[in-house]
Amino acid sequence: MSFELSEDHETFRAVVRDFAEREVAPHVAEWDRACHFPVPVVRAMGELGLFGLVVPEEYGGSGGDFTSLCVAIEELGRVDQSIGITLEAGVGLGINPILTFGTDEQRAQWLPDLVSGRAIAAFGLTEPEAGSDAGATKTRAVLDGGDWVVNGAKAFITNSGTDITSLVTVTARTGDGEISSIMIPAGTPGFTVEPAYDKLGWHISDTHGLSFDDCRVPEANLLGPRGDGFKQFLAVLDDGRIAIAALAVGLAQACLDLSVKYSLERHTFGLPIGARQAVAFSLSDLAVSVEAARLLTYKAAAMKDAGRPSKELKRAAAIAKLYSTGAAVTATRIATQVFGGNGFMEEFPVARFYRDAKILEIGEGTSEVQRMLIARSLGLPVQ
Repeated sequence: MSFELSEDHETFRAVVRDFAEREVAPHVAEWDRACHFPVPVVRAMGELGLFGLVVPEEYGGSGGDFTSLCVAIEELGRVDQSIGITLEAGVGLGINPILTFGTDEQRAQWLPDLVSGRAIAAFGLTEPEAGSDAGATKTRAVLDGGDWVVNGAKAFITNSGTDITSLVTVTARTGDGEISSIMIPAGTPGFTVEPAYDKLGWHISDTHGLSFDDCRVPEANLLGPRGDGFKQFLAVLDDGRIAIAALAVGLAQACLDLSVKYSLERHTFGLPIGARQAVAFSLSDLAVSVEAARLLTYKAAAMKDAGRPSKELKRAAAIAKLYSTGAAVTATRIATQVFGGNGFMEEFPVARFYRDAKILEIGEGTSEVQRMLIARSLGLPVQ
């Protein structure tokens, strides 16, 4: 049993950290203020191989493991959460469904551009009245003359309206009690990307509502067998929860690093505030939670790489996401308190992290959903 990442993983971590500190950190405050989605950085991430980490070489990827993806997400998230979620969603929600459930033709058509960073894809699951209750999907798709005709709406869809978004995979009802996944290319008539949301955080991340009005796509755009959509997105979310946990670990680590540095620089009554037990003990507790979150996250990632049964993976993913995202939210509160008045000022990164943190407990399964999944794994008949 090992509690450390391999030497190769740590070497890769250093590469991603260098990229994040050179290409993202100097600009992130400006991008955040402007709600600017930096396409050149996304393309650079593709050139670095980040979008292709878990993709086979035949489609332009490196055929690596899921743990490497978590390392990359953690390191990007340590500098900025929006850039981290862009990678997480681009791979986990954009690439992964096509890679896992697509035909050889679908993979060959879409994956090379997605892997290279020339394009990015999204996954349309959430609807205005179907969030945690994803089975309540109202979007419908009907076969007509060899085409799927899609009508409905999606909400809170990441990477769905950028200049390089190439397609969105959406879940839709294709019959009574039947949900399927259908790929809809950007620019398809009847497919409207609504104006970007005015969000509390994740200002750099691209997020839109989508609407479909008699939107026609070929029957061949069905992803996987008809009626498998519900099963598909449950599998996609299991992986995504581990990746969100890694994003949360990056945020918590950043808060710890920034707070320790500030507590040594900021003096009151002749001493650095880090000499005060109130501050020192808070940061000690934070260090413990960061360590625990990282271990839970990479344990789940290792289980994914080892091909552990889906039931075991679902539980591990839920535990990792529940604990890590809670730790991240707490980390931002502690960091803001350590920074005092400065923590309320946008010129300090902890203010941005404070705004960004809360969505981690909501996206890709709320904390309540994770508790429900864990309770069920214990044999409890929770509803």
